[in-house]
Amino acid sequence: MTEVLVAAATALWLGVLTSISPCPLATNITAISYIGRRIDNTRHVLLAGLLYTIGRVAAYVGLASLLLQTALSVPSVAQFLQKYMHLILGPTLVLVGMFLLGLIELRFGGQGLSESVKQRVDRLGIWGALLLGVLFALAFCPTSAALFFGNIVASLTVGSTVLLPMLYGVGTALPVLGFALLIALGSKKLGETFNAITATERWVRTGTGCIVLLVGCLLTIQALLQ
Repeated sequence: MTEVLVAAATALWLGVLTSISPCPLATNITAISYIGRRIDNTRHVLLAGLLYTIGRVAAYVGLASLLLQTALSVPSVAQFLQKYMHLILGPTLVLVGMFLLGLIELRFGGQGLSESVKQRVDRLGIWGALLLGVLFALAFCPTSAALFFGNIVASLTVGSTVLLPMLYGVGTALPVLGFALLIALGSKKLGETFNAITATERWVRTGTGCIVLLVGCLLTIQALLQ
């Protein structure tokens, strides 16, 4: 039970960390701009923020479930994971920690939406926030890809195909939901809050990276000694 709670809290935190990292933050700024268009309508802003969150959660849970169920449905793969999962988790966390610390760098394609997709989102009205959440969740960049893969491995370890991806998705949308709330309340602290988040992101990412790397090393050593 304790292992599941720790994994759940970690998944939520890594989701938040993903959302404030430079690459995903760019898409979240776009989402905030879209959600805040109707700043005069508090209910509209809050509902759009909620729909965006649901879209991200649905995308991550759906993709994780598809990957996990596909892997577990193949007997040879399931047996391999059951036998060697304890050996995989440690090195996976080491790689994720190195990535967060900038020791490993990857470059993916651009994150922008095509003009036709933007028009389709606009035509959906408030429901466009739901589609936007799905699209931005699936527009993986190095940070989100590494952390999402880490959550996939952790999900296999704790035997959950829904909980960890769901919490990770909630975490990635929490800052946008928070900004939607600030917009709805007409907060004058919006700019200051955004600047504070971007200023602390590097230190938060470095601290988390050190912890993840340390835990990964310890699990790896423990697995090798067994």
